[in-house]
Amino acid sequence: MAMKKQYTYFEDVRQIRINDNDCTLQKIWAIGGQNGWYYGNWMWQLRGYLDELAGGPGLRRGRRHPSELVEGDYLDVWRVAVADKTGRRLLLQAEMKLPGEAWLEFTIKEDILVQTASFHAYGLAGKLYWYLMLPFHGFIFPGMIRKLI
Repeated sequence: MAMKKQYTYFEDVRQIRINDNDCTLQKIWAIGGQNGWYYGNWMWQLRGYLDELAGGPGLRRGRRHPSELVEGDYLDVWRVAVADKTGRRLLLQAEMKLPGEAWLEFTIKEDILVQTASFHAYGLAGKLYWYLMLPFHGFIFPGMIRKLI
């Protein structure tokens, strides 16, 4: 019988009121690649270089199209898991080398943008990784959500 992988779940959720839903949605659909991540790009680039050193894809893949996303597309160190423009939801799954599984999600609910970073941490290494990244999340994610609106 296969053993089920044990993990600890972590989440960083940010919410902000939107002035223009269509403009915000367009920015979400254009994130990454040549457009960058709107805030703290040097940190995203550093994370991409570290991922390449660890044998991951890094940022070298960019994105297939500058403003269109479909499920299965690569987006820098991410893979598009859900691209539902009508439902105003984009879910990205990390393909970088990590001690766990990570997702970054953007949803627009009425006039609120919800940005969620979630992580299934595997073992002690995964927990340490999450806590080491918290200061960077505290810098990047508030700035990124403000730039999206």
